[in-house]
Amino acid sequence: SLLIITVSFLPVFTLEAQEGRLFRPLAVTKTAAMFFAAVVSITLAPLLMVWLIRGKIVPEERNPINKVLIWLYRPVVAGILRVRWLVVILAILAVGAAVPLYGKLGSEFMPPLNEGTILFMPTTLPGISVTEASKLLQRQDQLLKQFPEVDHVFGKIGRARTPTDPAHFSMAETVVTLKPEAQWRPGVTWESLIAEMDQVVKFPGMPNIWWMPIQTRTEMLATGIRSNLGIKILGPNLAEIERIGLEIEGLLQGIPGTRSAFAERVTGGYYLDFHIDREEAARYGLTVEDVEDVIESAIGGKNISQTIEGRERYPINVRYLRELRDDPESLRRVLVETPTGAKIPMAQLARMAMASGPPAIRDENGSLAGIVFVDVAGRDLGRYVEEVQRLVRERVALPPGYSLAWGGQFQYLERAKARLRIVVPVTLFLIFVLLYLNFRSVTRSLIVLLSVPFAVVGAVVFLYLLHYHLSVAVWVGIIALAGVAAETGVIMIIFLDEACGRREREGRLRSLADLREAIIEGAVQRVRPKIMTASAILIGLLPIMWSHGTGADVMKRIAAPMIGGMVSSTILTLLVIPALYALWRGRSIRSQDLPLQTSPNLLQQDQEGG
Repeated sequence: SLLIITVSFLPVFTLEAQEGRLFRPLAVTKTAAMFFAAVVSITLAPLLMVWLIRGKIVPEERNPINKVLIWLYRPVVAGILRVRWLVVILAILAVGAAVPLYGKLGSEFMPPLNEGTILFMPTTLPGISVTEASKLLQRQDQLLKQFPEVDHVFGKIGRARTPTDPAHFSMAETVVTLKPEAQWRPGVTWESLIAEMDQVVKFPGMPNIWWMPIQTRTEMLATGIRSNLGIKILGPNLAEIERIGLEIEGLLQGIPGTRSAFAERVTGGYYLDFHIDREEAARYGLTVEDVEDVIESAIGGKNISQTIEGRERYPINVRYLRELRDDPESLRRVLVETPTGAKIPMAQLARMAMASGPPAIRDENGSLAGIVFVDVAGRDLGRYVEEVQRLVRERVALPPGYSLAWGGQFQYLERAKARLRIVVPVTLFLIFVLLYLNFRSVTRSLIVLLSVPFAVVGAVVFLYLLHYHLSVAVWVGIIALAGVAAETGVIMIIFLDEACGRREREGRLRSLADLREAIIEGAVQRVRPKIMTASAILIGLLPIMWSHGTGADVMKRIAAPMIGGMVSSTILTLLVIPALYALWRGRSIRSQDLPLQTSPNLLQQDQEGG
């Protein structure tokens, strides 16, 4: 049983990237705990039992709780053995009824990891001025600070002076720090708060994206996508990439679940180009470098030194005042000093012209790239992408040489699905091999494995009632459930085999009635440890369902399938396995039922005749 639980976590060990880093420590901890529990149970526990369990030991039958359980369960299992086929058919119908419920469950890569802060990322069209960007950012901060759930707001627009920040100037990032949930208005949830904020700060021409700061930083560094779904358009021409992106953006606006969609304007940047006249510069004894130094220092600014304030260092940056460089006419009057000390206006040395071009250039797999950022809300990511892919195939015609790639959380979801499709069947096969090595019987091993679908029935029903989507966290819970369910099935089969084997050695397993009594005896012995196992798991996991805070949503997705699965596994294992066992063992007894049943009667007649 312990080996089965350990092997059942094999799919978790094979997860990669962020899902592997998140859940692999859980699997390692669980495996280590099971190993040391097994060592203690066969070494220290027997010794402590000899030392500490003394005096009069109360029989199991006199335990008041156990007496009630046996009193309730004995007539139930006796009735089940009378209608064995009906019980098996009802169990099959229960599994079949869970299939459409499973089909209704959505899919997502990971539930939202509530970090306690919100990252608000509106995007403007390229070409916004610094003054307008500052006004816009301040106005949005003021609107967000009005919410009573908000502690403070801090926004920035553009990129930081670091190569790890790929943000362009039309992209704002505002960190909204929230108060503890106890101070929120009654009835306000994370989703409803974001929906309310989205309506308040929805400005024309500025699509909003809402996510978490840490998760967004990780996604942007790994993929360059700052939303939970990104559609990458790859091709050789930026103008055509932008056209395709705008077409997809318009298509997504009417799809349910689209909170915002924004296609990167890969050709909408505005530039002021200086074309230096080399002949004019040479006439005044200037080189191209001399003119460009003035352009850099007077317009863009140049660090000439630094000031030291204790342990702090601040650069000293020199450039023209804003009113001397805030329009092209002022820039034409920027003075360039010649070697002779004369001051020459920039208009005599260079020609200035406005030009448009890409605000940023992306490159991926050897092709130019543009991204359509999609913020999905109120709908599971898997079905949303399926609908979007179908509509894009039907309505968007891609020219030769252009292709689409689906990134963001959906990319991780597909990767995890592909891995689990391979590893989960392999894990089930390994569990079957372990069962066969233990029982040396294919039939016994298959009966034990039937505990897994019975447990999954409860998991699916509970997930459906909670409106949870299938995610990596949910699958980790189902994987853990499968190991526990197989363990309980093993123990049930062992108890039934022991009861039947003891009666067979005593010569009391001669008819179907004897087999029925043996199964009742073995199953009734199993009711207390089965109820104890299920109760311990439920008592340990139920508090998680009422937890709040960072990481609570992930833990709830792990606990939910185990809670629902243990309920159905307990019911179906106590009811269905005895019925299946009776059908299987009854086949061997039925073939010799007549001679075994008539021989005692003949013996009794001989004794009476004698």
